[in-house]
Amino acid sequence: MAKCPECGALIDLEEDEVEEGETFPCPECAVDLEVVNIHPLELDAIGEEEEEDEAAEGEDEDELEEEEEDEAD
Repeated sequence: MAKCPECGALIDLEEDEVEEGETFPCPECAVDLEVVNIHPLELDAIGEEEEEDEAAEGEDEDELEEEEEDEAD
C-alpha cells in the first residue's frame, strides 16, 4: 500500500508490482504520481512544477510580444 501525497488516498500497490520511476495517476484525485522509492514504497506528485514553469514561460512570451508591438508603433 502507498499513500497519495496530494489527497492522502491509499493506493493498492505492492513493492514487487512497480519499478522506481514508473508513473501513473492517483485513482482518487487524478494527480500524476511517480514511484520515487521501492523500499519503502514512496510516491511523489509530478507535473505541477512543470505546468507552473510552462505557464510562467507563456506569460513571459506574451509580455515580449506586447513589448515588440509597442516598439513597432
